[in-house]
Amino acid sequence: MKNRAAYFGVFTALALILSYVEMLIPVSFGIPGAKLGLANLIIVVMLYKTDWKEALLLSVVRIVLAGFIFGNMFSILYSLAGGVLSLAVMAGLKRTGSFGVAGVSVAGGVSHNVGQLLVAMIVVETYQVGYYLPVLLIAGVITGLLIGIISGEVLKRIRQIDLTGERRK
Repeated sequence: MKNRAAYFGVFTALALILSYVEMLIPVSFGIPGAKLGLANLIIVVMLYKTDWKEALLLSVVRIVLAGFIFGNMFSILYSLAGGVLSLAVMAGLKRTGSFGVAGVSVAGGVSHNVGQLLVAMIVVETYQVGYYLPVLLIAGVITGLLIGIISGEVLKRIRQIDLTGERRK
């Protein structure tokens, strides 16, 4: 159990570092709030190395901490909506076994953007922000594919490592 807590701490730190690095990258998709989602790399890896509950906990902890450190309450609200919906979709698709890591990640990227858009509609009290949907879907596919490919490579390289700290044969 102690090793699991240590791994959780390492994954949390990595996710926060990637959140910070993402802030430093001057990438603009021309869409307010659209980002690469580098921290989701850690969430996808955690989903495949543990279970959805631990990945959800990591996602929520990372979003709240990153929001307090780098953002504000609205960024936490938007990120939580996107993160929870994204993880629910990814966990469901992973469970089916019909999708690879990249496919699961693409669905997560798209659903993350949809979750944030739904919150935006509620916050601004209009459905007119829905015109962002096509662009957000494209952005979600592209970033989800990138994160999925990288996650798949990371998972290949750490496949022998169990979260208990023991090496598999």
